[in-house]
Amino acid sequence: MHTYPSYIAPSGEAIVEFVRANPFAIVATSTAGAPVATHVPIVFQPGFEPQGTFVGETLWGHMGRDNPHWQLFAENPSTLLAFSTSHAYVSPSNYGFADAVPTLDYATVHLTGKVTIIEDDALSLDVVKQTVSHFESARSEPWEQSPSFPIYEKILPGIVAFTIEVETETAMFKLSQDMPADVHERVVADLTSGERKHPDVAALMRRIGVSAEACPGA
Repeated sequence: MHTYPSYIAPSGEAIVEFVRANPFAIVATSTAGAPVATHVPIVFQPGFEPQGTFVGETLWGHMGRDNPHWQLFAENPSTLLAFSTSHAYVSPSNYGFADAVPTLDYATVHLTGKVTIIEDDALSLDVVKQTVSHFESARSEPWEQSPSFPIYEKILPGIVAFTIEVETETAMFKLSQDMPADVHERVVADLTSGERKHPDVAALMRRIGVSAEACPGA
């Protein structure tokens, strides 16, 4: 992924937290023709805390067995994981100066690595349990999944679990951080309460803040 110096992630920890908060990724595999891509949940292993980078670490994922995508992993284990926010249109009406053009604000993280299919049923079941735990942890009252473990075991033949050993990471945090603070705040307000809301992007903008005191077009 091409990145721009003005829109780099503020830290490795920010990249890790972004993936934790946006775990629904595009998994893409190269083929002789167009790449094949599937949208799947990607989660950390239990107790796993990356130390400022994903490189050298292993993530978990799974997809439906009826999806032929997983059959490509054996012939080409190199894979791309793409995590992203929604794409937020930024209107020049928020800027307060002329000679302005609209843009889109968003954040995305790309990880590449080697994918390996998990053949062990017990470990595949752990992947399913951890996936549910990850998403339930964001709820104020997480659902207790243990009574459903027998059902998980019944549906296990219908999924394919896998690991991804991460080799590279790149990130783009394009969040109007190169705008003056007052413009940045107006964009945040527009994405929070305007006609086209993007609360995920607005929340990330608040956390990242600004990196400029003046805008060249001002």
